[in-house]
Parts: sequence; structure tokens; C-alpha cells
Amino acid sequence: MTKIRSLQPDGATSVPRARLRDLGIKIGEHPTGKFNAITDVPGVEVGHATLHEGSGALVAGGGPIRTGVTAILPNRGNIFHDRVIGSGFVLNGAGEVAGLTQVMEWGLIETPILLTNTLSVGACSEGTVQYMVDRYPSIGTEHDVIIPVVGECDDSWLNDIAGGHVQARHVREAIENAKSGPVEEGNVGGGTGMLTCDFKSGIGTSSRRLHRHEGGYVIGALVMSNFGRMSELRVDGLPVGQYLVPRFAKLEKRTRSYGSIIVVLATNAPLLPHQIHRLCKRSALGIGRVGSSAAHGSGEIIVGFSTANKVPRETTKRTYRMQVLLDQAIDPLYRAAIDATEEAILNSLTAARTMEGRSGHVVPELPLEPLELLLKRRRDALAKGL
Repeated sequence: MTKIRSLQPDGATSVPRARLRDLGIKIGEHPTGKFNAITDVPGVEVGHATLHEGSGALVAGGGPIRTGVTAILPNRGNIFHDRVIGSGFVLNGAGEVAGLTQVMEWGLIETPILLTNTLSVGACSEGTVQYMVDRYPSIGTEHDVIIPVVGECDDSWLNDIAGGHVQARHVREAIENAKSGPVEEGNVGGGTGMLTCDFKSGIGTSSRRLHRHEGGYVIGALVMSNFGRMSELRVDGLPVGQYLVPRFAKLEKRTRSYGSIIVVLATNAPLLPHQIHRLCKRSALGIGRVGSSAAHGSGEIIVGFSTANKVPRETTKRTYRMQVLLDQAIDPLYRAAIDATEEAILNSLTAARTMEGRSGHVVPELPLEPLELLLKRRRDALAKGL
């Protein structure tokens, strides 16, 4: 079995345990990008601001604090002047992505994309506006106003969610920390207080590179994952959650709300808004593979964008020429989006560490040894032709 080093259980740092591929699990037919992350799409950067303070009983406004902000920059931060083509899809709407209405109407994304907890959407919108106006003082005078894109999930099981702990400075920190390359996963940024299928999760990411004869395009997914019951968890088709339920029978679990998930898809394939909308629909299939039934109180929302075409805010021209992928060539992207979404969710689980939050609530990390054992049994059975 893979040897995973022992880590402290309180989740106070973001050092991950493992990624899914460290366990020998490979999802789908396409290879990953260099970092197996959304940042494999050229120009995409990710940054986090993580808030982890206090312990013990909940004191409204005083903690414990288990939350944060994650920022996705579509084109190295120049999104205001060089807007990208975007769209989205709502599988179940018991959640929110502020700004998505305009994205769907215009087919454009013109601000960073922020992820946080449900009650901090306003703070992230305000922080993004402050950051953008400082950088582009013409907003609201020479240029149109902006509507930041901010997605949320409910981290109230672990976090003092009503305490107003996320502030504008944390938004700026996440944006200014954004970089290409490897992406921190698990208990970081907006994912700090999130859980999936009763195990600790948070931020996860994955990417796929299409084969050369399919165009060689890259697609990446980043998730803030926070849905489901333990019994529903599936890993590469195996009902792992059902196997683990007896082991955690005495665990106090979240029962009032089963959370949500926000997926951000990025690609350098030249897509139109309606094609990105269709791509986002396929990402929802990846969520279902892990065990989501899009429960009544859960919000499954996907935001997607393509970096292939930049739509300038200012130009003297009346028309703009774009590259467009023909619909008959889009199927490989669909498969890659499903696979990358599934693996991103599982990476959020395998990377995250046990966390104790408000009022003594403890969310355990997904145990990796039983998972490896189940997978080994399947491999052995396949080798024997069973």
C-alpha cells in the first residue's frame, strides 16, 4: 500500500495527505496536464486566503473560525480589459453564484471568480469591487460597473458562519496570492470548513489534456465540495461509503443540511457560450459519479470559461473575429470534463485532513488504507478475469 505520512488532526495547516493518483487510481482515458490542476490551462491562476482560528463552543462573532476565500483568475489577472467567454449550469439551485445571471446573458466573464461560505458572498463581492476599482479607477465612470462572480457553500457545521469573519482584505489576499503551477487542496481557502459525504473535503482540482488528434486542448476543473452522505460516496465506481459506514457509526454527522458544490471549469478550447453551457452540464455527471443526487437542500452549480478568445473591452472595431470549435469535435471535451470533475472532488477528499470545528464538531479525513484495500481487491479480481 502507499505510505501516507502521519499528519496532525486539527487541520491547522494545508499540507495534504495525498492525491487520488498517489493511490494508483486513474480516472478516464485522457492524460492529465503537468500539474493535474485547473492551472494547466494557460493563463489560469489560483490563490487562497485561509481563516483557521479558535476552538470550543460556538460564540457568535467570536468563532471558532473555519473558512476562507479561493480566487480563480482566468487570464493572469487582466480579466477586466480582456474578457473571456463564459457560461454556467445549475443542476440544483439551493445555492448561489452571484454574477452568474450576467455571465449567462452576456456570455462573458470580466472579474476574478471567488469561492467562499454562504454568508460571505457579500463580503467577497465588496472585496472584489474594491480590488478592481483600485486597479481600474474608470469602473463606474468611463466604463460600466462590474458584477463579481462569487460562489458559495455552507460551512456552518464547522465554522462560525454568521460571524462575518471574511473581509475585503481576505479577498485581496486570495487574488494577490494567485499563481500558476500546483494548487493547494483540501483544508484551504473557501474549502476550509467544507465536508463531502461526511468526510473532510474542501478544494480539489484536476485536469485533462486531449489527444493530439482531438486538438490537444486542456480542460481543468476546480471544486469547492460540500455535499452528500457517507453511504453515497463512490470512488472510481466502488461504493466505498457503504463499506465505511459501520466504522463511523458513532460519529456525529451533519443532518440538517447536506451542503453543495461549486465547480469551476476552464479550457483553452475555442468555445462559444452555448458550448460552455453544454460542457458545464457534463461536469454535473462527474458530480453524480461521486455520489451526489443533487439533494433538495444542496446546490450544484458549475461556472465555465474558455481562454481561447479574449473579448476586448475597448476597440475601435465594430466586429471581432473568433475561433470556434465545431460541435462535432466537442465530445472528447465532454468526457474530459466529467473525468476532471470526478477526480477534482476525490482530490479534495484525499488531500483534506481531519478537522475539529465549532462546538466540538469533528469531521474525519477519508481513511486511505481501506480505500486502497478495496481497490486492490478489485484489481486482483480483474486480473483473475472475475
